[in-house]
Amino acid sequence: MKFLDEAKVWVKAGDGGDGVIAFRREKFMEFGGPDGGNGGRGGSIVIEAVDGLNTLIDYRYSQHFKARKGGNGAGQDRTGAGSDDVVMKVPVGTQILAEDKETLLADLDVPGARVVIADGGDGGFGNAHFKTSTNRAPRRADKGWPGKELWLWLRLKLIADAGLVGLPNAGKSTFLAAVSAARPKIADYPFTTLHPQLGVVRLNATEEFVLADIPGLIEGAHEGAGLGDRFLGHVERCAILLHLIDGSQPDPVGAWRTVRAELTGYGHGLDEKPELVALNKLDAMTSQARASRLKALERAVGRPVLLLSGATGEGVPQALRALQTAISAKQRS
Repeated sequence: MKFLDEAKVWVKAGDGGDGVIAFRREKFMEFGGPDGGNGGRGGSIVIEAVDGLNTLIDYRYSQHFKARKGGNGAGQDRTGAGSDDVVMKVPVGTQILAEDKETLLADLDVPGARVVIADGGDGGFGNAHFKTSTNRAPRRADKGWPGKELWLWLRLKLIADAGLVGLPNAGKSTFLAAVSAARPKIADYPFTTLHPQLGVVRLNATEEFVLADIPGLIEGAHEGAGLGDRFLGHVERCAILLHLIDGSQPDPVGAWRTVRAELTGYGHGLDEKPELVALNKLDAMTSQARASRLKALERAVGRPVLLLSGATGEGVPQALRALQTAISAKQRS
């Protein structure tokens, strides 16, 4: 299934049913009086987050959603039938934005979360409603109220506990494939990953977490270079970032600073998230290069840096344990 994390849709709640003008016309009923019923309520537009979905691709091909009008009232004080709501199912983690693409209307971040995004119109009153002691035979009935109508943006931000960031070819996809059942595309050229990938990492019978891999960042990504920073939203909800750096290239410090600058340029608190830095591709470095690059990177980062190889698995268990510890600490706080 193709991945889509953003879609624009038009929604229109149902109009309320019309009230009616009616009078009792029965044999032996000398003073029948008004008995026109009220209109029924129009259907609302509801958006619900459900498990089992991880893309908004359905909303590329179906972009208009309209609920039915409520039933009109009838004689004998009969109220029109209310119309059913239209329920739009979206992946967990979907945000609903107004047409300006900035105003957040709802954030459906747990399974089963629902929001009525457009209320159906109320039904109009029939003439029985307007009967008073001084107006025994009103000839007034109201039209139903219109349902709400608006354009919306749906934006998916995947729910993950930890996120992988780094330059293209830092080994993120290889790492994800090594620690989970996810099968991302792996190749020896940049931008192998074209859309986010999720994998479930199981440390033991009781401990597991969700790891997200996003396309690599390059200098100027927050200004649209490469694939840009449009996928960074998928790691906004993470408790910690694992920053993988290609240890086989000669300037790991420059690589770290490039990605950090893009996280800062993107904003939304990503540059303030806890970060675990790891020098990847341990198997592709000589012992001398390993020592010098690790020392230079630790001096720049200001804290210990992990050494690992996603290809051979060396150092991977220690990285996973560090991620789990940070995630558990976040959940307790």
